[in-house]
Amino acid sequence: MTSLNAEAQVSARTQPTAYRVVLQDAQGHQWQADEPLAVGGQDSGPNPKQLLLSALGACTAITLRMYAERKGWPLQHVEVTLAYAPVASEDTSPVILSQIHLEGPLDDTQRERLLKIAQVCPVHKLLSQPLQIDSRLWEAEV
Repeated sequence: MTSLNAEAQVSARTQPTAYRVVLQDAQGHQWQADEPLAVGGQDSGPNPKQLLLSALGACTAITLRMYAERKGWPLQHVEVTLAYAPVASEDTSPVILSQIHLEGPLDDTQRERLLKIAQVCPVHKLLSQPLQIDSRLWEAEV
């Protein structure tokens, strides 16, 4: 793969089972995606939109934990629940709703600051700005 000084890299490879895809990162971690039974998949893993939401949820939770630890704040647990709503009309954009539950004896100022920090986690920032996707065909070397 041609690198663009990539910070992260993942490959997605189809499987003999319809719509199942095995994903792998440069470190060798593997996971899979699939589509629901209703659209011809085997429902053996999250669908692509769920994977996107999971990236945002993981990034948000990790960022909040890191920030609270650096500040010495008593954040004990973070739960992020996400939902995707597609475009309803030509005048609207898709929406991702992120509900964040913070556990621990935090005061109101800390809770408000953590909400602001959640909105600048790396994946949130990536999804909130214009993004260019440069798709190319890869020619295998013979």
